[in-house]
Amino acid sequence: MTSFLTHRARVCDARLPLHRRHSALRTCLTVFAPYGLRATYHHLTLSAAIPRRLHADPDALVRAVEELHEARVLWLARAEQYAARRRAEKRAGRRAVPDPRPWWLRGWWEGSERAWYDAPFHHPSLRLPEYVRRQNALLDGAELPGCPACGDEGPPEQHSTGHGWVELCGRCAWAPARCSCGRRHQLVPETSYSWNSIWRRAHMGDDGMPNPHWPVSGPAGCGAASDG
Repeated sequence: MTSFLTHRARVCDARLPLHRRHSALRTCLTVFAPYGLRATYHHLTLSAAIPRRLHADPDALVRAVEELHEARVLWLARAEQYAARRRAEKRAGRRAVPDPRPWWLRGWWEGSERAWYDAPFHHPSLRLPEYVRRQNALLDGAELPGCPACGDEGPPEQHSTGHGWVELCGRCAWAPARCSCGRRHQLVPETSYSWNSIWRRAHMGDDGMPNPHWPVSGPAGCGAASDG
């Protein structure tokens, strides 16, 4: 099994070529990604200000992996508590999985966070540790204001499913309920994109700020190549 800590160390190793450190960050995301791999990577490019050309700020990779690591530590502690409780429940003969399931065990395909897979730039703006703390608090029964995912207190937006309407958080596209047909539908992004363009940070500038000209015209806004 891939070791998160091993690849975290590689991200932080200034002796390695930048492209290898960047690839190590991606491997870390295959182990732990609260918003899903693509949306979590997109989030980290913004929160850690990862520039389009990595040579402009190599330390941005360290900032990104440390934010991810901080969130993972919080998750691991809570997951271990949950596992210990489930073992005790099973010994007592209570084998049914509690409902709702813990946030890290929810299925993405039919979950309220489905939009983060379909449109990776629709995700909470919370730093990852803040998101984990929020989800843990909700799991404990806390009544928090606003969207369960991001805390936004604005009105939800109506989105057509082709045969009805669903409400989505206006900030992160979290869905409080399924369509009347009982399914969660794919969110079609307003702007076409490709994973390759996100991975190469076409949406970022060399100063670590969002690129004001993204998306660009052309096939899915791929643009020019970067060094990542």
